[in-house]
Amino acid sequence: MAELMQDRVEKLKDLDVFVYHGKIYIPNTYTAGAVGSRFLIEIRDNKKIMGTRCSTCDVVYVPARSVCKHCFSQLDKWVEVSDKGTLLTYTVAGQSNGVQPVDPPIIYGIVQLDGASTGMVHMLSEVDFEKLAIGMRVRAVFAEKRVGSILDIKYFAPL
Repeated sequence: MAELMQDRVEKLKDLDVFVYHGKIYIPNTYTAGAVGSRFLIEIRDNKKIMGTRCSTCDVVYVPARSVCKHCFSQLDKWVEVSDKGTLLTYTVAGQSNGVQPVDPPIIYGIVQLDGASTGMVHMLSEVDFEKLAIGMRVRAVFAEKRVGSILDIKYFAPL
């Protein structure tokens, strides 16, 4: 054991300080907050995609947020947006990693839903690669079993 520690600990030159080289696993949990929670609950319970509208800038944010990024106004007006929208851009992930919810290839896109001013990142499926194009119209496909996660929108599919 002492030999293992010797490889991981070093004394800084001319200082009474030691550096331990290692990794510490610190599990943590994040909250979606009040706005994010309401956004996810509406999807889970009602299959509704809600955004927040800035009264000053008239920007509709989806996913919903609490502060306007342009004028810093508090956003407290909720609006329902469509589950249909336009693909603004996309990329294809061909290799798996620990955070991808499905096996590759995965198409990720930014979708601007009708009624929203911003785009949201999500997965696309049921897509013919030859017909995949910026500007294509898509619709949300909701998961059968919804739990209060962004993955309650299973993916977006072409119209």
